[in-house]
Amino acid sequence: MPKGSPELTRARKEEIINACAELYETMNFKDVTLKEVGKKTPFSRTLIYYYFHTKEEIFLALLQKEYEAWIQDLNSIRQSHQKMSVEQFAEELAHSLERRDRLLKLMSMNHYDMESNSRMENLVAFKKVYGNSMRTVDGCLEKFFPHMTADDRQGFIYAFFPFLFGVYPYTVVTNKQKEAMEQVQANYVFLSIYEIIQSITIRLLPGFKDR
Repeated sequence: MPKGSPELTRARKEEIINACAELYETMNFKDVTLKEVGKKTPFSRTLIYYYFHTKEEIFLALLQKEYEAWIQDLNSIRQSHQKMSVEQFAEELAHSLERRDRLLKLMSMNHYDMESNSRMENLVAFKKVYGNSMRTVDGCLEKFFPHMTADDRQGFIYAFFPFLFGVYPYTVVTNKQKEAMEQVQANYVFLSIYEIIQSITIRLLPGFKDR
């Protein structure tokens, strides 16, 4: 069994996660394997298995990393502003996610597969960060919209977070998908990540627009 400091363990895990992220830029989830990840690192499949038992565990760790980066963005928004209008907050929130297209892409995947094929310790670590992202959004709402009650903020979160799972497939479409929509003459409005998130945020905060 490999031995090393906690720093070495974190560094190796980070290298494996980064290799997965690089592959995911050009490959589908189903085509990313432990073998392919191994080609991007100096580690053997046996060593990778020591840290991650399945590719789903690597993807879950990548998703956790993306949530952590978004939480930093949210904290920056909260710390750098004393007051914000609904429109200003919607703009900042949309920009924070516009920069996190990989997060949105991962969110659109089947969480059931990632979570069911990950060990409990990894799942708990992910859920802790996921829960922290909700609390951080709640903290922004509490600061910028003090008239919102706890139930108001919870209502926003329960609507906003499930909505995020559909943002990527709605906003990132291929030419083939566009052609299919045109052939069936669907009244489909193509929006950017920023546009759709900015719009839904304003719609979810209508009663606090002028407070």
